[in-house]
Amino acid sequence: MTTVHTPPRPPTAIRPEVVARTGLYALLAANAAVVAVLFAQAGFASNALIVLGRLAGLYGALLMAFQLLLVARLPWLDRRIGMDRLTLWHRWTGFTLLWTLLAHAVFITLGYADSSGLDPVDQLVDLAETVEGVLRAVVALALILVVGTVSARFARRRLAYETWHFVHLYTYLAVVLAFTHQVAVGTTFVASPAATAYWWTLWSVALGSVLLGRLVLPLWRNLRHRLRVSAVVPENDDVVSVHITGRDLHRLPARAGQFFLWRFLTRDRWWQANPFSLSAAPDGRTLRLTVKAAGDGSAALRHLRPGTRVFAEGPYGAFTTLRRTRPDTVLVAGGVGVTPIRALLEELSGHAVVIHRVATERDAVLHDELRELAQAKGAELYLVTGPATPDRLAPAELARLVPDIADRDVYLCGPPGMTAAVRRSLRELGVPKPQIHFERFSLAG
Repeated sequence: MTTVHTPPRPPTAIRPEVVARTGLYALLAANAAVVAVLFAQAGFASNALIVLGRLAGLYGALLMAFQLLLVARLPWLDRRIGMDRLTLWHRWTGFTLLWTLLAHAVFITLGYADSSGLDPVDQLVDLAETVEGVLRAVVALALILVVGTVSARFARRRLAYETWHFVHLYTYLAVVLAFTHQVAVGTTFVASPAATAYWWTLWSVALGSVLLGRLVLPLWRNLRHRLRVSAVVPENDDVVSVHITGRDLHRLPARAGQFFLWRFLTRDRWWQANPFSLSAAPDGRTLRLTVKAAGDGSAALRHLRPGTRVFAEGPYGAFTTLRRTRPDTVLVAGGVGVTPIRALLEELSGHAVVIHRVATERDAVLHDELRELAQAKGAELYLVTGPATPDRLAPAELARLVPDIADRDVYLCGPPGMTAAVRRSLRELGVPKPQIHFERFSLAG
């Protein structure tokens, strides 16, 4: 029997993601202004190149701290903006940081070379050998260059996630080296008690956020809830549902549409984390994920044994009813992307239309549950089958299935190609952007 959840709709006067996004922009702008004031109060060097280099270095330090905040996985930000968008902002901020630090190194080197008469290479070597902290800064810049290279789109597509992630961890070493460089030689850092207090506070908040969101909170939640596999249920030859129990799950702040990073603590898979969505709304007693075999890790879930310990990081994601702007909804799922859609339908209030796009009826996992749930909720359910051609969910087809689609929220989850095609169709149908909700369930953007 499917449990129907119909919580009251949240207030929608100001969308939560707008509040969070505006808050981040305001925080960055305020800190940029503070950095400029502290820089001016410290006084200027006689060489314009050195002045520019120092200013670029300070803003590089600010961007580095902001980078850490974006990937700290703080629940307040993640639930409102989503890990996918935060990761995307982190990526583009990273490229800005790279160019800012390069400008810092180039301007400082050229400025001192102009004063000493040395050529730039000899000047850089001299600074590294004679000035405390400069060699650490050179190493930090080299590490950031490596991370930036492997994060470029052409390289990222050729690397396994585990390889990319391992290389990316060196960013934390670069942060530590850059901070010690700033402490050692940063004139603005020691120019006044206010400047020193500001920079220590900035770095403490940034590093503390990472420590809290990525280590302390996951450890505390897993110690508290002690998750274990309770059942493994094959849905078809390629798809399996894993049921998980634990202690005090009613205190776990998970919502329909969210996902966790799951580690199943078996001998051969304990080190591997995978992002899988909840396929049923949390009921305070159990959690369920439904996964299609797409690699060794997901295929191995079929062989999990009840009682297996689970380490879960999360819940993550903003693909929830918190984003609603309209009383009625359309839920569009492609293939196994139906898992968060099925969970959302369980929690939604108001009239809903569910469109499930699959190649064949055999691929329609959880369809019996969807049909039962749609009947209980008074929702309409459409199963769209056939080859993966754009016209299956083209504007005319969507308008036929949902004539008032422009007046509804649209939640969309499926393969990237289908998601992009449906978003184009929704734009052609005049669905406002704030009413279109989708999320990329990935770790690296």
